[in-house]
Amino acid sequence: MSGVENRIVALAESWIGTPYRHQGATKDVGCDCIGLIRGIWRDLYGDEPEAVPAYAPDWAERSGEDRLTDAALRLFGKALPLAEARPGDLLLFRWRPDCAAKHAGILVAPTYFIHAYEQVAVTRSALVPSWKRRIAAVHRFPGTRID
Repeated sequence: MSGVENRIVALAESWIGTPYRHQGATKDVGCDCIGLIRGIWRDLYGDEPEAVPAYAPDWAERSGEDRLTDAALRLFGKALPLAEARPGDLLLFRWRPDCAAKHAGILVAPTYFIHAYEQVAVTRSALVPSWKRRIAAVHRFPGTRID
């Protein structure tokens, strides 16, 4: 892993145990999966790239838009093939193929990722088949990608 990839993994690990809080983005206080990514972004780059509007827990179902995927494309660039995923990459998940991406995490090893999980807190989870088949996209943080 590169130094930046190691830093992203270390930052993600430093959030483990942060309580789950819908719309939260503060380490050790509370965050959701989007807040975890926002916090890592702030640690890497200083500021968040854009304001995140308030969102309801069922935002992906109600909006009819794939806002998480759209934001990832704007901020991280084009998605990578799953076979190219490496530690430090952003993973987006969708619960069903016909649904918008609604969950995010950071790959920390080939078979583990860190994410904020409702009723659990920020945790390290095995990337078991039930999680892996729900991966909608893999993105590399800006400045860490070699094209």
